[in-house]
Amino acid sequence: MPPSQSQTNSSFFQPPAFLMIGIPGLEAFHGWISIPFSSMYTVALTGNCLILLAIRRTPSLHQPMYYFLSMLALSDVGLTMSTLPTTLAVLWFDQRLIGFNACLVQMFFLHSFSVVESSVLLAMAFDRFVAISNPLRYATVLTNSVIIRIGLAIVARATISLFPGPFLLKRLNFCPNKIVLSHSFCFHSDVMKCACADITVNILYGLYVVLSTVGVDSLLIVLSYTLILHTVLGLASPKERVRALNTCVSHILAVLVFYIPVIGVSMIHRFGRHLPHIVHALVAYVYLVVPPVLNPVIYSVKSKPIREAMLRVLRDKRQS
Repeated sequence: MPPSQSQTNSSFFQPPAFLMIGIPGLEAFHGWISIPFSSMYTVALTGNCLILLAIRRTPSLHQPMYYFLSMLALSDVGLTMSTLPTTLAVLWFDQRLIGFNACLVQMFFLHSFSVVESSVLLAMAFDRFVAISNPLRYATVLTNSVIIRIGLAIVARATISLFPGPFLLKRLNFCPNKIVLSHSFCFHSDVMKCACADITVNILYGLYVVLSTVGVDSLLIVLSYTLILHTVLGLASPKERVRALNTCVSHILAVLVFYIPVIGVSMIHRFGRHLPHIVHALVAYVYLVVPPVLNPVIYSVKSKPIREAMLRVLRDKRQS
């Protein structure tokens, strides 16, 4: 005899909230741990906002390379703001509960800004390729309208890729006794493991998103730099070779800072289930917190125009 509608509905469970964890095993030290986290969040927001203000207020920086840097800074601000409220709530106030729908919203924005950052790094690689391989056509290829279209395409790609995620999770039946997340924020892979249902579709969807965004982007970035290296080695003067490669150093460092933690998170989620929970937590924090902190440092140190423009902004603030 088939089950009645009421029986079917009563067997379906979605938790009103999830329970988040800060640093597993170090709960007694969350107050002290919050100090470096607060400092990193402050540096990330201050540094990236300074870059945005510096580029906006300096007409000489209104060039394609710096427009893409603005996009990178915006994605870093978005990524930081996606995790900051819940992470500091857990560390400062031990507020560990997050509503089910709020968790899905955070998850969407967190992963969306990660995809945006990956896409921006690819766009910056294309920018360097055009600037080095065909400098005479640089200004005609990367016009303002082209850059705007690239920016819109990046946002559309992230939105379309991540939009199904929350709905695929909402259809799942969850276990009442499995509401504890491994982090102080909502990861797709973390949330779906709380389900008491077949999550094959969610696993395949997550794999597709990773391969079609970060996977494709990383391959195209490697291809771009292969072509750049081929062009640079064809230059007659060693001095010109060094100067051409120097324009890529900041971007290469930003790529490494982003992709190395991404690879680490992916490897641990796939093959590191036997590792302590603290390792999972720390790698995830490195992936989400460190790139927004280091990118402003990298560009302020390696790019003299950015550094001077940021210092001008700070001087103007003090004078006002």
